[in-house]
Amino acid sequence: MTATDRRRWVFSMRQYELMIILDPETDERNLQPTLEKMLGVVTKDGGSIEEIDVMGRRRLAYEIKKQAEGIYAVVNLTAEPATAQELDRQLGLNESVLRTKLLRRDA
Repeated sequence: MTATDRRRWVFSMRQYELMIILDPETDERNLQPTLEKMLGVVTKDGGSIEEIDVMGRRRLAYEIKKQAEGIYAVVNLTAEPATAQELDRQLGLNESVLRTKLLRRDA
């Protein structure tokens, strides 16, 4: 890999913050490994997971998929835009995920 390729690779990686609301019936003891498995697409494509902050069970402002509560988690990650888009798509297809919000963090 040349120096130009490395610079291009570094600049294509962006920092994101992902908020996930999971089904309240998800076992909280197995939550960390479950999240890491869901986020596997990021590490597989060369990105990294900086921090996973599980905020726990909280009441929702309104029902989502007939659920009044959800388990909140915030994930800070670095990935390419295409990888972040694929992660958001895969999480949307997962039945245990009630809602996601993927934001690009300011550098």
